[in-house]
Amino acid sequence: MNSTIETIEATLREKLKPEVLRVEDDSAKHRGHAGARQGGGHYIVTLVAPAFEGLGLVDQHRLVNEALKDLFGRDIHALALNTYSPTQWKSSGRP
Repeated sequence: MNSTIETIEATLREKLKPEVLRVEDDSAKHRGHAGARQGGGHYIVTLVAPAFEGLGLVDQHRLVNEALKDLFGRDIHALALNTYSPTQWKSSGRP
């Protein structure tokens, strides 16, 4: 596993206490992209956290972005987020 994924996971586990956390490195699909040349990776994060309960999607994403703010521009160039409260996750039928 790459160290940025480990850092993303550790940071989100500490700050948001997720029930489900998946981080995928999507950088290979973006080779040649300006951000990839500068070293920032592209990541997909799926996160289910009690902290998201009662929040809209924008506010959920703000919490994730705030938690990871120190990694943007250096380790993270792009971040795709799939965020859910536990209630949303259960009603979505996802495993």
